[in-house]
Amino acid sequence: MTAAQRLGTVLSLLPWLALAALPPAPARADDAAAPRADTAATRVPYLLRISAGDDLDELLGTYLDLARFRTDPALAEATEAEVRRLIAATPAQARSLLETRGYFNPTIRITREEGEPPLIRIEVDPGERTRVSRATIEVQGEIVEQADAGSARDQALLQEIQAGWRLREGRPFSQDWWSAEKTELLGRLRSDGYPAATWAGTAAEVDAPRNAVRLFAVADSGPLFRFGPVRIEGLKNQREEAVSHQLTFRPGDRYTEKQVLDLQERLQRSGLFESASVLVDPDPARAQAAPVTIAVREAPLQDLTLGIGYSDVARARGTIEHLHRRPFGLNWVAKHKLELGRDQSSLKSELTSHPKADQYRNLLAFAGERFRSASSAPTDSYRLRAGRTQDTERIDRLYYGEYTTAIVTTDLGRQRASALTANYEWVWRNVDNVLLPTRGIAASAQVGAGHARSDAGDGPFSRVYGRLSGYLPLGGWYASARVEGGEVFIPNNVDVPDTLLFRAGGDESVRGYAYRSIGPQQGGTTVGGKVLATASLELARPLGARSLRPWWWAAFIDAGDATNDWTAFHAKVGYGLGLRWRSPVGPLKVDAAYGEETNRWRLHLSVGIAY
Repeated sequence: MTAAQRLGTVLSLLPWLALAALPPAPARADDAAAPRADTAATRVPYLLRISAGDDLDELLGTYLDLARFRTDPALAEATEAEVRRLIAATPAQARSLLETRGYFNPTIRITREEGEPPLIRIEVDPGERTRVSRATIEVQGEIVEQADAGSARDQALLQEIQAGWRLREGRPFSQDWWSAEKTELLGRLRSDGYPAATWAGTAAEVDAPRNAVRLFAVADSGPLFRFGPVRIEGLKNQREEAVSHQLTFRPGDRYTEKQVLDLQERLQRSGLFESASVLVDPDPARAQAAPVTIAVREAPLQDLTLGIGYSDVARARGTIEHLHRRPFGLNWVAKHKLELGRDQSSLKSELTSHPKADQYRNLLAFAGERFRSASSAPTDSYRLRAGRTQDTERIDRLYYGEYTTAIVTTDLGRQRASALTANYEWVWRNVDNVLLPTRGIAASAQVGAGHARSDAGDGPFSRVYGRLSGYLPLGGWYASARVEGGEVFIPNNVDVPDTLLFRAGGDESVRGYAYRSIGPQQGGTTVGGKVLATASLELARPLGARSLRPWWWAAFIDAGDATNDWTAFHAKVGYGLGLRWRSPVGPLKVDAAYGEETNRWRLHLSVGIAY
């Protein structure tokens, strides 16, 4: 069976799996009021059937008193007079509700059929929907003065406001859309220089006989705000530079909501603070130099974390992690982590400076790892790194120098190699949610070059690696795909450390195979290869019940290989089904995958998204 046929087999199962995961069909409005079997013992004063069409059944069935009070225990012994009162109030209530959706000329017919309990029918002909006959949208205030004075930014903002208004002539009208458009217009002004913007006046004039509405909206921008002096509150252990270096605006710069929100995010992402809020004084009288208050709550100076768990990499494991946010009074963060596992043990120590004025942080790091697995050659590796890193909203950058050494043991003996390299790593994200993406793309790249020394010989080499991930919603489905590839360019008489070579297999590689188990064979065990390519395709769908919306099921297929030469490349295929819990810290994934090369099923556990 070819890879294409295997993919077709997996995808052909999706419609059947979808049927199993779909929620039960929603109750129709004319059935919603019928007593359920599990509540048959609860007496209801009447049954209710609503027929209005489109989405109006749900609207009336949710908000009409006749629908809401039907199951009220207080009405279990309702008198005839009380039921008649509810029926009499229904036409006026229904008209008010229908007007919010743009139906101003409905015909409402209510009938009652005697029985035990009696049946009340509400039949609605909503009539023609009201449409916008004219929309007059104006903005006044300082923004107009700035635009007339030649401000390209304010000219563009005015054009954006006019172009962004969607309730234009001929469009259907509803109260929800009218409110949303007004909120969005003010939001555009308030987010870009005019936080005191208000409405000078709004009106929706309905011509019911003609099913037409005229809209008038005049916004007053208020004064243009500029950032003023900054005051920092809440610092105890950290120095003021831990906050001030995060600022990207200066006094006198134009206010934007994005800069305020970005600053809050940077402060929280720095790891130094449990919370951070940035407040700009909204007083229009101080708009030319609006005071900025940054209130922070510091994270504890030290954290100690103990853990036990299981992973596809280390199997059963225990961890000890210590974090100090100002060791020896220095503006650095020290992080040490010891992990002891059956297959993998490691010690990692990292010193990272507090953010500098250019948003970069200096970095010093050491890592040692011992890896033992039945499917891979035993490997001991050590790494010493020094560099600089920068994390922004969309782009992360890291450049560093590194000394690496690795010892691989096979039936042919111990092979030792070391390297001194200069490296650059880059990650770019354009997704709707960094932790739980459903739309967008992300890319990462690594390039490095240096000099290697090994038992086989010495010489220069270079290394490249890239990864591209995409996310796309497809109706009720969510698709994700990933491709990655890399190559090490090295003379034949030189070996590089095994940790700089490539292996495949595991959670974020080819599921259905053990971690780092796919690679060239040497002395009866798997070692690193000079080339790598993998790909993955996944389709996921939320489980049916509303209460289970954070839970998704997924079907996937992965393929890839790591070898010493592209001519020897042979993709190993794995496929299966999985369960996802979209937690606040990222998705928790549980996958059952079948590896075709091994003819075995494997269980994979992972948390978060790898970019």
